[in-house]
Amino acid sequence: MGIKALAAKALAKYVIAARNRQYSNPVKLQLETLQSLLGAARNTGFGKEHHFSELHSPEEYRQAVPVRDYEQFKPYLERLLLKGENNVLWPGRPLYLCKSSGTTSGVKLIPLSRESMPNHIQSARNALLSYIHDSGKASFVDGKMIFLQGSPVLDPHYPSGIPMGRLSGIVANHVPAYLQKNRMPSFAVNSVEDWESKVDAIVEETLQKDMRLISGIPAWVQMYFEKLLLRSGKATIREVFPNFSLFVYGGVNFDPYRPKFRTLIGGDVPSVEVYPASEGFIAYQDSQREEGMLLVLNGGIYFEFIPTSQLFEANPPRLNIGEVKTGQNYAILLTTNAGLWSYLIGDTVKFVSLSPPRIIVSGRISHYTSAFGEHVIAEEVERAMKKAMDVCPAEINEFTVAPQVQPVEGLPYHEWLVEFSKPPENLELFAASLDRFMQEQNIYYRDLIKGKVLRPLVLRPLSCGAFNAYMASVGKLGGQNKTPRLSNDRKIAEFLLREFSA
Repeated sequence: MGIKALAAKALAKYVIAARNRQYSNPVKLQLETLQSLLGAARNTGFGKEHHFSELHSPEEYRQAVPVRDYEQFKPYLERLLLKGENNVLWPGRPLYLCKSSGTTSGVKLIPLSRESMPNHIQSARNALLSYIHDSGKASFVDGKMIFLQGSPVLDPHYPSGIPMGRLSGIVANHVPAYLQKNRMPSFAVNSVEDWESKVDAIVEETLQKDMRLISGIPAWVQMYFEKLLLRSGKATIREVFPNFSLFVYGGVNFDPYRPKFRTLIGGDVPSVEVYPASEGFIAYQDSQREEGMLLVLNGGIYFEFIPTSQLFEANPPRLNIGEVKTGQNYAILLTTNAGLWSYLIGDTVKFVSLSPPRIIVSGRISHYTSAFGEHVIAEEVERAMKKAMDVCPAEINEFTVAPQVQPVEGLPYHEWLVEFSKPPENLELFAASLDRFMQEQNIYYRDLIKGKVLRPLVLRPLSCGAFNAYMASVGKLGGQNKTPRLSNDRKIAEFLLREFSA
């Protein structure tokens, strides 16, 4: 074991012990966070408008500050970005503007402050230190690490002049010095804008290196692996990188990709799931034995949770960390040291543990299928896909689900568009299994099938490359972009069926 690995073990022991002391009282930790945020921003325009100096409890905060999404925050951002005002949402001006793809708002610009940047850097570090402390394995720090991410080249926003870029590209400019020699790709290759050209260049640059940690969204890491095998002539990634020992991923549920990755890699590799968002680093996997990701309660974010069943009520309940329950879906609100206040980020989460508070991401508020009142969410289709693949072994590259409300003949149905890398031996049995598992999870869907309002789902295999082509067609190939697993319309489905029906 190298010097870096030994140092990493010592650091992990120290950092995780300090974190555990803080997490001994999550409610107190979050209350202190809220009070600190209110105090820091009391003299901003937003703070004065909402009387921050008079707020002393979560209840008073809830009454004074309503829930807002991006569209409702826009007037404040325009004062900052278009009129050049300072101290609007947070003291001073943002350090960066983070470009994020919005479902209804097009490109969103999320402010990042000097105070908020440590949350992104330290939470990523702590995810790795948690793995080291939990597993006792640290040899990956002695080799090369690759982060498949957006370009680190930042452009000034006009007219504010604030540097602007994707989250992963911004964070790439803040990689600690002790990781710079281990980190790949090089700045020049990382700056290539075209994603496919970038991955080709990364393959050439890393082919002969001692890669030990690989990180990225599964779909884009899969592309990297496939190109590596094609270029090297090897059968598995383990033959290319014998010391590859840790996969770090985020953005999507990994379970549907797992069989394909097992084939590409040549076996299983330990993994760590992370939950970074433009608005803040929300959670990371802290245990290899327990389900879920640990909420980052000590990173300058105050969390609130709205039961999804009550989200669209006039005055929905907003729960703090001491009021949530396991097994319930919540829309998540963030109040941050970048100037977001009870901000609805659009994700839904479910607690799997309260002590410590661990979550899984269950979907997006805007990503669902409910053309018939069934309200199917991402968690349900991903779990059904995993179970179907257990019953009928198969490997997939990607999939999405859309409603077919007006079929040419017969009853309406849910249409599953699946790009297989290894199709099941019996496609009909696979589809029947998918439908059975969906009915088990969603009683509304089951009732629609039993009541003959819907017929069982229809499975449409797609030719290879379908989803990459779709993402390229909408300018979202690579980086942090993810294909929606669910739609309530047929925009994605029609493109895929028109161009790539197998």
